[in-house]
Amino acid sequence: MPDVVIIDVSPRDGLQNEPILVSTENKTKLVELLVESGISKIEATSFVHPKKVPQMADASAVLESITHLPTLEAVALVPNLQGFNRARLHNLSEVNWVSSATETFNEKNIGMTIDESISQFSSFVGQAKKDGIGTCFSIAVSFGCPYEGDVSEEQVLSVLKRAIEAGADRISIADTIGIATPDHVERLIKKVLQEAGDIPVAIHLHDTRGLALANAYAAYGAGVRIFEVAASGIGGCPFAPGAAGNLATEDLVYLFERMNIRTGIDFEKLLDAADFAASLSSKNPLGRIRHVERKQ
Repeated sequence: MPDVVIIDVSPRDGLQNEPILVSTENKTKLVELLVESGISKIEATSFVHPKKVPQMADASAVLESITHLPTLEAVALVPNLQGFNRARLHNLSEVNWVSSATETFNEKNIGMTIDESISQFSSFVGQAKKDGIGTCFSIAVSFGCPYEGDVSEEQVLSVLKRAIEAGADRISIADTIGIATPDHVERLIKKVLQEAGDIPVAIHLHDTRGLALANAYAAYGAGVRIFEVAASGIGGCPFAPGAAGNLATEDLVYLFERMNIRTGIDFEKLLDAADFAASLSSKNPLGRIRHVERKQ
């Protein structure tokens, strides 16, 4: 059994901000390559309004195109009740509900107050359980907000407690703008894990300032064993000005495997997936180890 769980979000978070539409076929190929590398849990798409995020307009088509992958645990992000009602029609292991630690980002990102967001989440948790679909509650801007600046630990923990009370199966703590430092990660994550108890907690890190790998190691040291990352470090949020891509899947896997922390992932095949992910991005991907390993 692996020591850590790697969730790749490159088909969704990695591509959502791309200005040129990526074909359903290429999104499908990316998922296939990730599965071939040994990654089973993949955030494949999101059910958001196509006018807000045009890149995700083919959400249903993507999910239909990957049903042939028996080991895949497909995840879809949903920002509202309408999104959940569309998502539940598909074969999903989990829906990822995105909310925020600040009111301004919540309004910019999903057009709701935090209270409204949690209320909508609470309204469908029971149905998700009946459908056999897990629920992850992601708390965006947990370490800093592009609109409100510093985010207190109390703000994050307040949303966390309400998500747990609502019945979330998993929690994800996100550094949406890549502002966290290892000491901040360690402090907050220890408190999150204590509050969450037996509920699994993941961390989702963006690499805007080059600290995502160090922050991931700090999260591991604090007790996190689930990491949301993106092949080749592609990505960005349309509603977070200045935010860069995600922590690169291959960089984190390289670190863990060198430390004898088992990921269950075939690194060479992961590099193939990372190369393909990079080819779909209009920006220079943030992943580092791919360039070094490909030269050897």
